[in-house]
Amino acid sequence: MWSSNRRTFLLTGGALGLSACGFTPAYGPQGGAAKLLNGVSPDAPDSPDAFELVTHLQARLGPANPARYRLGYRIETTAAGQGISPDNATTRYQLTGTVDYTLRDAASDAVLLTGRVNSFTSWSTTGTIVATQSAEQDAHRRLMRILGDQIVTRLLAQASSLPQ
Repeated sequence: MWSSNRRTFLLTGGALGLSACGFTPAYGPQGGAAKLLNGVSPDAPDSPDAFELVTHLQARLGPANPARYRLGYRIETTAAGQGISPDNATTRYQLTGTVDYTLRDAASDAVLLTGRVNSFTSWSTTGTIVATQSAEQDAHRRLMRILGDQIVTRLLAQASSLPQ
């Protein structure tokens, strides 16, 4: 009995602590996420990486209908060898990516938010040529999803500062 009372006390105390500090859930009634959902139109993709990023952003934020905001982005990726075998062959690559993004008002083209996200992933080259190419493509896909998630998280965190 004592442990269930302690659990109740801790949960109640945690909830009161969050409400006292001004915490508002992004998807809650007072949160800013509603402004972004089905309202952000990313720039048209011009590369396979951009296509993956835009597809993931649209999956997370929904299709813009109508677009309240435009999301511009610039993607940079770099691959570097990480593992080298005794016969001097590279067996593993690390893919590093950075996306600079700008959220603009669709009507006035005013810059509302800017930011930069970065992450990395890797792939192995120990299989066949086809397997290695497939692993590299998958690494690019995974990296764009990671970067897309970071962009959405940052946009949601700053959504309450966007104009009504």
